[in-house]
Amino acid sequence: MKTTISVLAATSMFALASPALAAPGAPIKVSDTVTFDPIVEGRLRYESVDQDNALKNAEAVTMRMRAGGELTISGFSLLAEAEGTLAIGDHYNDTIAGNNGYLGAEPYSVVADPENVEINRLQIGYKGKGGSVTIGRQRIVLDNARFVGNVGWRQNEQTFDAVRGISKFGPVTLDATYAISQRTIFGVDSPREHMDGNLILLNGGIDIKPVAVKGFAYLLDYDKGQPFNSLPLSSKTFGVLAKGGIPLGGKAKLDFMASYARQSDYKDNPVDYSADYIAAELGASVAGFGLKAGYEELGSDHGLAAFQTPLATLHAFNGWADLFLTTPNAGLRDYYGSIGKGFGDLGPLKNLNAQVVYHKFEADFGGADYGEEWDASLGFKVKNYSVLLKYADYSADTFSVDTRKFWFQIEFSY
Repeated sequence: MKTTISVLAATSMFALASPALAAPGAPIKVSDTVTFDPIVEGRLRYESVDQDNALKNAEAVTMRMRAGGELTISGFSLLAEAEGTLAIGDHYNDTIAGNNGYLGAEPYSVVADPENVEINRLQIGYKGKGGSVTIGRQRIVLDNARFVGNVGWRQNEQTFDAVRGISKFGPVTLDATYAISQRTIFGVDSPREHMDGNLILLNGGIDIKPVAVKGFAYLLDYDKGQPFNSLPLSSKTFGVLAKGGIPLGGKAKLDFMASYARQSDYKDNPVDYSADYIAAELGASVAGFGLKAGYEELGSDHGLAAFQTPLATLHAFNGWADLFLTTPNAGLRDYYGSIGKGFGDLGPLKNLNAQVVYHKFEADFGGADYGEEWDASLGFKVKNYSVLLKYADYSADTFSVDTRKFWFQIEFSY
């Protein structure tokens, strides 16, 4: 581990000392009606996983690159983007059985960043005053990504083969998507590389300050024979989300969020179930500090099945240790609080910020104590490079095992 960290540190210092790329800016103007926006992005990451079980501790050093561009002509656009992930240090289970000479699963803890080269996005679109239409392989993030997101934390991004339309009428927004394939984070060598079916994503609402209200309906009809272990199963989810902010005077502000949804089996799902989703959060911004307290419940149908969100950016919820990517059948209740602080610029370190988060987990059905988790992060920029350090420490009670994870990453984009 010391050798890996030393190599990573040397690589990081070299990257930070090298000439900075041009800062992200406006697209290149080719003519009065034609622009070209180049895409060049990179992310170098070290991730370690230490779990109290028989698996070996994982250490992964991965590099993700994206390259492509978007050509726009009088409102019409063509975007093409390739994505590749390289495993520089591969002492980890990348979720693809048989990799690195092992006949079955690798004897390490999971880091779900397999080596991969793929077309990440390939889409055509049109954008006018009243809205937009996009067809092809595309990134879709709805609201806070709790139900539909791009799983941007992992090196291989989740995208969708879909047609999507967005319309805006004053404060009203309507967003409708029909997708035939969910392109997952697991890479082209995995049997779970894509999940096919008929996915209908409907989202719309009104923004009247200080409150914005959204309603949504997500109908997921996966094809039979998909290569996953019973999950995600087809489901239908209907819900509402309300959020807003109230100024308290000066720079102080009170933010709020509340959401409710109902999910049940759909189409060929062999399990007959229904479950509720409840979330509420209050946040305050005072003197540069950000304070949050919240509750999230992914309900259970008497321990038979639980509320699932298979399209979500799951790392952003229920702890960074990622122990609850699939909701246990007994459901999940997450009581959490956080404090963050922006320190501004400190010498060469720009936008220095820190955050600490606490989670208390328990079952929705039966009330079992799952455990608790502490998370912490530190981020800043040096020239055009974004640097992030993160740590997660999950202490198990009746669910999973004690888990500790650490990340160090550097990102750049043009």
